[in-house]
Amino acid sequence: MSALAAGDRVALLVPASGAYLDAVHSLLAHGIFPIPLDPRLSPHERERILNPLDPALVVETPEQLAAVTTADRGLPLGRPMHCTSGTTGVPKGVDSGLLDHDDAAALVAEERELWGLCETDVNLVLSPLYHSAPLRFALGTTLAGGRVVVPGPFDPAAITAAIDTERPTTMFCVPTHLQRLFGHWDEVGAPDLSSFRLVAHAGAPCPSDVKNRLIELFPPDSTWEFYGSTEGQFTACRSEEWLERPGTVGRARPGRTLQLDDDGTIWCSVPPYARFSYFREPEKTAATWRGDAFTVGDAGRLDDDGYLYLDGRRSDLIISGGVNVYPLEVEQVLGEHPGVDDVAVYGADDPAWGQRVCAAVVGTATEAELAAYARERLAPPKRPKTWTLRDELPRTLTGKVRRQDL
Repeated sequence: MSALAAGDRVALLVPASGAYLDAVHSLLAHGIFPIPLDPRLSPHERERILNPLDPALVVETPEQLAAVTTADRGLPLGRPMHCTSGTTGVPKGVDSGLLDHDDAAALVAEERELWGLCETDVNLVLSPLYHSAPLRFALGTTLAGGRVVVPGPFDPAAITAAIDTERPTTMFCVPTHLQRLFGHWDEVGAPDLSSFRLVAHAGAPCPSDVKNRLIELFPPDSTWEFYGSTEGQFTACRSEEWLERPGTVGRARPGRTLQLDDDGTIWCSVPPYARFSYFREPEKTAATWRGDAFTVGDAGRLDDDGYLYLDGRRSDLIISGGVNVYPLEVEQVLGEHPGVDDVAVYGADDPAWGQRVCAAVVGTATEAELAAYARERLAPPKRPKTWTLRDELPRTLTGKVRRQDL
């Protein structure tokens, strides 16, 4: 830690654990920005993501993790620098910048007050901590004096056992987690869920049958949905509000306001401590902000009471198991294969994952060759599950691929 200075960046490429959370807290308390990344990233992906972010250190072992962890863990002076590809397919670091004490305290207080985080909370972690939402809930719990349980990679049986033994009070999940848990509980029986006071889900549209079962199984008033992105948070919605307005993702979070352009583009005004920039990307940052409001390009509509309904996620975005997959990023990797002349990546409905990643390829490469190539260069969520070999891709007169035709 002594070799690091405030404003430095440290890439974390290790599995989730309590030690991981301690390291994130330690770094942020010293004004150093952790860059949480999937440890399964291929060398090609790591280089592509990290080169623009210029980290002072890349942590890949438990020993390195311990070396950046300190006992004096005070107020976080910023947010972790999570990466988002956006519609360009080029990874960007979301940079909160160093916060002064008042803004840092306000950032922590907002999460604590919205979700009621307190010292008696036990947060059960279902998702990898390199994702922004689960890390935010876990760190918020720690800062409130609560306890965090990290059972490891998601497994319905392990999560069920943790509910029985740890008696968690909060958890964040994506709809795929709920579907898999409900399927498991259909076979073995649901555990006692009475300890939960908060179950928050986000990351992908939630099927109505899954949402209704969530409400039925968990304690009254405990279940929430929220809408946000790596860049920032927009809304929060109790399930009881959703029952009255099916399909809504709620109203603006406290301290925020929503505005819509004529084409439905959603803008969210945020307080100073929730601002961000794309690291060393001033033009992309400027295009994202309008005064104190930012957009990630999603479209929606507001009803007369201020409840937001999403009409579409970002153009062409695939959400598979709650993980954002950007077709252009996958296309750029597959397009480097010598047997690929043309490629288009798109999403298809999938009952288990919400969407699955598919690829249509023009060229001489075989499906086996393409799958092997993807395994070497792409993390598991980004690898196409369905391959289609074609003579040509459907395109508009201006040359754009008609993904909807695929």
